[in-house]
Amino acid sequence: MKQRLTLALATALALVAALFAHSIPAHAETGFRVSDGRLVDAAGNDFVIRGVSHPHTWFTHETGALADIGSLGANTVRVVLSSGDRWQENDADDVAAIVADCKENRLICMLEVHDTTGYGEEPEAATLDQAVDYWLRIQDAVAGEEDHVLVNIGNEPFGNDEATNTSWASATSEAIQRLRAAGFDHTLVVDAPNWGQDWTHTMRDGAQGVFDADPHANTVFSIHMYGVYEQESVIVDYLEYFTDRGLPLVVGEFGFDHSDGDPDEDAIMRHAERLGLGYIGWSWSGNSDEVAYLDMVEDFDADSLTPWGERIFHGPDGIAQTSVRAPVYGAERFDPRART
Repeated sequence: MKQRLTLALATALALVAALFAHSIPAHAETGFRVSDGRLVDAAGNDFVIRGVSHPHTWFTHETGALADIGSLGANTVRVVLSSGDRWQENDADDVAAIVADCKENRLICMLEVHDTTGYGEEPEAATLDQAVDYWLRIQDAVAGEEDHVLVNIGNEPFGNDEATNTSWASATSEAIQRLRAAGFDHTLVVDAPNWGQDWTHTMRDGAQGVFDADPHANTVFSIHMYGVYEQESVIVDYLEYFTDRGLPLVVGEFGFDHSDGDPDEDAIMRHAERLGLGYIGWSWSGNSDEVAYLDMVEDFDADSLTPWGERIFHGPDGIAQTSVRAPVYGAERFDPRART
């Protein structure tokens, strides 16, 4: 009898232990995640990014920018940070303040390290490995914010150098795995090579392998659409390559004009809306003289929209027409009458 009871007890304990182990996820089930190629919140609600980039690292004094961006209907702001490799580092206190500002203005905060821009072609550009070093330094500022923060590991981290770009997939995978090993549970966003435009299809062809390298299966790919994307057919082919394969994609930057060509912003916005994909326009204000046409407002003044600002905020398939707040903020549609 005692032997039977002992055996029964051991079996019961084993079952309980198995159930308990099964109930504990391998990582935190909070915040954003990827499900069936879609960005969703912890409850499985879809979230479609509608936002703009803000050049915070060069204009840290423009403290009202996020409130203004939110007042025009954006549900996301992509915040430019520096790791200190090319510009003055945005430290953990500064990043924590930005996250708090995003939350106050009901914006999802996509944080990006800009120092990596054009690595392999830009001599001063940082590597993705250096970008990860920075994320580890400021980790405390974003810990626990998985439902408010997306981590864009490095902006346009490879230029057009063919030899360097052969390492895009391995370097990106290693960056993802280092962040996961350090405890980053956030949705990670990774940029394409070719200054973000992926005209060699390096990211397109390597995306599945990079996604599979993420032990959390929580990585979103970011394509930047400028002069390479003048033709609607090229835009559609690229976007649908990802959606057809269930790979998560966001248009992480785009404009209505550029030095390398005339992107079809109407097609970008229309097909992003049709496919339920996010988009982020470049950029709020403060561009250098040669690309000042990409400013959405003049001198950071939300009441002085430029033609590009009018288009992205108030045009067809624009932010005001299509933006829905993140579920964590109530999933409300933007009401332009609410702006004061």
